[in-house]
Amino acid sequence: MAEQNYITRTSAEGSVHIAEEVVATIAAEAVRAVDGVGGFSTSLGGEIAEFLGKKGGSRGVKVTYAEQELTVDVFFLVQYGARIVDVAKAAQEAVVSNVEAITGTAVRQVNVTVCGVTFEKSK
Repeated sequence: MAEQNYITRTSAEGSVHIAEEVVATIAAEAVRAVDGVGGFSTSLGGEIAEFLGKKGGSRGVKVTYAEQELTVDVFFLVQYGARIVDVAKAAQEAVVSNVEAITGTAVRQVNVTVCGVTFEKSK
């Protein structure tokens, strides 16, 4: 089983530990709410992790915590007709806003990989 990594915030009252998986889920929900996002994709490593039991709530999101800052990598599909650059920028802004507001931890960067395009099914 994979080792769980935590973001630790310490104060006079004690410590708070936030699992990186929790941060990834927050980021995934932020991206999912962006107009033009057509779903998530993952790398081969992500597919293997999911097969081995990793929960799907953060599928398509990788979080790295180093030097008190987060780096978030997101992999998603864009809906056909949406302007890719605008969707990517909106996704970056949504991740930074939501993750920083909920966790109180600075997001150093959000790397977006657009892995494909989705099309609406004809009715």
